[in-house]
Amino acid sequence: MKINVNGKDVVVDQDGDTPLLWVIRDELNYTGTKFGCGKALCGACTIHVDGVPTRSCSFPLSAADGKKITTIEGLVESGDKVSNAVMNSWAENSVPQCGYCQSGQVMTAVALLREKPKPTDTDIDTAMGGHICRCGTYQRIKAAIHQAAAKI
Repeated sequence: MKINVNGKDVVVDQDGDTPLLWVIRDELNYTGTKFGCGKALCGACTIHVDGVPTRSCSFPLSAADGKKITTIEGLVESGDKVSNAVMNSWAENSVPQCGYCQSGQVMTAVALLREKPKPTDTDIDTAMGGHICRCGTYQRIKAAIHQAAAKI
């Protein structure tokens, strides 16, 4: 099957029902996308599918056909204004502690700011609500999103 990941067409040799997470990590070696719960509940595996935050642990490879897949590495490589603002604000607000959930958090924050460049606290809570941060950096995440919004 041929899929587009981070702007590149790649051929993968996996069953169509294989979760995209394992294709991304094990076959394509994009390890920034993390395995958390395997049930699409924690958000650690969040990627963008056509710009929409999507849990890759429950997204089958067959559903990726014809879609544009972006991982955290793709955001870094893109260098676009929103991605850079979010990543810089994340660092400036010391959001990551253990860092395990952060790529998924960043993916969702970028998608939120692309859709709503000036989000309210409620917008942020709604968008980020499905993510679990075991370190409890939720207030710093919210502050970083507001700071990034002010930069774009």
